[in-house]
Amino acid sequence: MSNDKDFTGLKATFVNCTLKRSPEISHTQGLVDASAAIMTKHGVEVDQIRLIDHDVAFGVYPDMREHGWEKDAWPDLAPGILESDILVVAGPIWLGDNSSITKQLIERLYSLSGELNDKGQYLYYGRVAGCLITGNEDGIKHCAMNILYSLQHVGYTIPPNADAGWIGEAGPGPSYLDEGSGGPENDFTNRNTTFMTWNLMHMAKMLKDAGGVPAYGNQRSEWNAGARFDFQNPEYRS
Repeated sequence: MSNDKDFTGLKATFVNCTLKRSPEISHTQGLVDASAAIMTKHGVEVDQIRLIDHDVAFGVYPDMREHGWEKDAWPDLAPGILESDILVVAGPIWLGDNSSITKQLIERLYSLSGELNDKGQYLYYGRVAGCLITGNEDGIKHCAMNILYSLQHVGYTIPPNADAGWIGEAGPGPSYLDEGSGGPENDFTNRNTTFMTWNLMHMAKMLKDAGGVPAYGNQRSEWNAGARFDFQNPEYRS
């Protein structure tokens, strides 16, 4: 009988898109730790990246050193993300939007989106993703919509309730880990973070056990070779 609480064999990567270099305290990290702890408890191998600590170049190519940049850490970071069944993009809100580092991560993920897996599907097929947002100003849903749309567009599967976040009162105020913020005790945030975490694990296991997303009808390699998967374009009717 299968154990629906054992996710041994799954791997997750959390990418913290804070603007603060280590070892400066990241409020986003507090929410990352809450989700990662649940995954670790149930057998998921968890890796964490604070993107700003690495010399990642800006751009939309897999290796920006081939496009004029002297350094680019992305080619060293990407394999770990690609080996993960779960990706969680976590970051702060600034001016009601995602941080520049979050945008940079999305662009670098996009740089690999044209590559194919061994089924001829887009490379990120068979993986799941979610997001965590923190801040002391409005914008959680806006930031989550941007991230989750982008991730599904490049091929990630987004399970139900795949976002969570915490913000303080509108205007200047305490951040998530500040004393007296109420963030770590907030039931709404804790519920959504927990639901997101379990849904990511459940969906990732379902996909892995099924061998990924079924290939028929979504193989770019076959489309390029002339297959049309029952699409009734007059040009291809017999």
